[in-house]
Amino acid sequence: MNIIIFVIILLVLVVVHEAGHFFLAKSFGIRVDEFGFGFPPKIFGKKFGETEYTLNLLPLGGFVRIFGESPDDESISGPDASRSFVNKPKWKQAIVLFAGIFANFLLAWLLFSIGFMSGLPTSVGSEPAGSKLSDVNLVVLSVVPKSPAEIAGLKSGDKVVSILSGQNMTTYISPETVQSFVTGSEGKVIDIGYTRGKDPLINMAKIIPVKNTTDGKLQIGISMDMIGNLKLPFFSAIGEGAVMDWSSAKSTVVGLYTLIAQTVRGKGSLSSVTGPVGMVGIVGDAYKFGFVYLLSFAALISVNLAIINLVPFPALDGGRLFFLLIEKIKGSHINPKVANTVNTIGFCILILLMIVITYHDVIKLF
Repeated sequence: MNIIIFVIILLVLVVVHEAGHFFLAKSFGIRVDEFGFGFPPKIFGKKFGETEYTLNLLPLGGFVRIFGESPDDESISGPDASRSFVNKPKWKQAIVLFAGIFANFLLAWLLFSIGFMSGLPTSVGSEPAGSKLSDVNLVVLSVVPKSPAEIAGLKSGDKVVSILSGQNMTTYISPETVQSFVTGSEGKVIDIGYTRGKDPLINMAKIIPVKNTTDGKLQIGISMDMIGNLKLPFFSAIGEGAVMDWSSAKSTVVGLYTLIAQTVRGKGSLSSVTGPVGMVGIVGDAYKFGFVYLLSFAALISVNLAIINLVPFPALDGGRLFFLLIEKIKGSHINPKVANTVNTIGFCILILLMIVITYHDVIKLF
């Protein structure tokens, strides 16, 4: 079931991205030869007008085949050259390339807005002025691998409802009370009561804090925050959805920059990168916690897809935009053979990177 949900989410996100390219190309009179759902081999195709709409075997997104996007003799000087992407003004080419990225930002905005209308999990203190959170709980945000908390069974998304150490117990739960119990429980077992997903059953995790190797402080290996449910009226939800869209984009840019900078310095690690296999697990967790969580996850992935496509790397939209900038500066086209070869090499590198990330995802399962 998790795989099916993930495939559907990925299909929607990529098809929306490609639809952005498709509609802008059409509006500028550029010929679009194919709009494909999934990737070849082709299962079925039907032509409407000049565009063939195809259903393909691999359900991992989609694509549009725009005449002249990969320049050749026919698109540059053939009988239909006036409708070729490569022969359109640079500003029109740039808009067509950026349209897919914009479509993903737009989709994320829509999904975040629907989430706020339905009730979106929000950190206490970050809610808009004048609004109130309901059903506030201490939520485990992340669990350090192989930490006492992970060994005891705690997972991201669990709600902490009680904590007991020796004769001391409290149901007044906050990050501060949990930290105080951990600090004062060296060598002692802490019983943490928690609920998971929609199940009201209280589970118990028996944890013995350990000392941090860096500062010697006791820890159990979790990050946590007070999270409540924020439900907003229509116009407020639209506004807050835009804010969330922008905030997610900034966070993604910072994260991507940090990863690239660390890689350049030789300190990068793929442990923080998640591929398709890891995504399936995250989708499963989001699905367990409810539809709104799934919407939020899809919105975040849409933002990530938009930002990654902005990177000036061959085969990505950002790489093609970078080529346009070079052509604008030099005042002439880049040699089509060079451009196509560079994009092909870039595509192969991306596929290889995806294989490596998927391999690491599989290794994490064991």
